[in-house]
Amino acid sequence: MLHIGCHESSSKGYVAMWKEALQLDANTFAFFTRNPRGGTAKPIDSDDVTTFCSLAKEHNFAKIVAHAPYTMNPCAAKPELRDFALNTMLDDLSRLEYTPGNYYNFHPGSHVGQGVDIGIDLTAEMLSSVIKRCEKLSTVILIETMAGKGSEIGRTFEEIRMIIDKTEEKCGTSLSDKLGVCLDTCHVWDGGYDIVNDLDGVLTHFDNIIGLERLKAVHLNDSMNLLDSHKDRHAKIGEGQIGLEALVKIINHAKLKNLPFILETPNEHEGYKKEIALLRSKFIDC
Repeated sequence: MLHIGCHESSSKGYVAMWKEALQLDANTFAFFTRNPRGGTAKPIDSDDVTTFCSLAKEHNFAKIVAHAPYTMNPCAAKPELRDFALNTMLDDLSRLEYTPGNYYNFHPGSHVGQGVDIGIDLTAEMLSSVIKRCEKLSTVILIETMAGKGSEIGRTFEEIRMIIDKTEEKCGTSLSDKLGVCLDTCHVWDGGYDIVNDLDGVLTHFDNIIGLERLKAVHLNDSMNLLDSHKDRHAKIGEGQIGLEALVKIINHAKLKNLPFILETPNEHEGYKKEIALLRSKFIDC
C-alpha cells in the first residue's frame, strides 16, 4: 500500500488534520508543530489527540511526520538562537508523546560562516542534549537531507552521517532507535544526487554511508532547478526537472515503497488531491 499525504494545518487539531487527509485519499500527513515562521504552539487537546489516535489506527494510517519550525537553527552562531532551538525541540518532543511512535523532522541548520565542522558539532550537541533529557522518547527524530543553499549543513550523506556519529559519541550509545533520516527528493537533486538517472546508485551510496535502515520518511517533491543547483525550489509533481517518471520509480522502489511519502509541492487542497490520485494510479501494490 502506498503511504502518502501532504502537509496539513494543525490550527484545528489532530482530528481535523485526519479528516482533511481522508478527503485527499491520504493515509499519512505532515504538520508543523507550531507556527513555521515563529515560536508559538497551541495547547494540546487531550480528547482531540485520543480520538485521532483511535481513528488513525482504525483506518490503518501510516506514521505521521511532525515538522520543526523553520526558525530553529541548531548550529547558529548566537547562543540565544541555539538555546531557542534546543528548548523548541524539547517542547515539541514532549508534546509529540501524546501521539507516540511517530516521526519528528527537522532541518540540521546553517553554520552561518562558522564552517561545516563547527556546524555539525553544534547540531550534534543539541541533539545529544535533547536525547539525554528524553530517555523514554518514543518519537524518532529525523534529520532532513538539505539542498546546500547558503551555509546549510546536511547536503551530503557524509555530513548527515557525521551528525549522527557525533551525536552518538556525545550520548555514549547507539541511537538507531531514536535518530533517523528524512530524504527530500528536491533537496537531494538540488544537492547533487542524480535520482533521475542513477536512483539505485544514490540509494547504494546512502546505504554505504548512513544505512538504509535509518531512512524513515521521504519528502516527495519535484524541483524547479537543474541537478546540483543548491537552490531548494520545489515544483509540482511532474512539472519540474526531476519529472514524473523518476518520482514514480521512487515510490515503487523496493527499498522505499513502504515508507511514508509526504508531498511538499506548491499546491492547495485540489492540487494535492490530484497529485495523490496520480501517484496512487502509478503505484504497483505487491
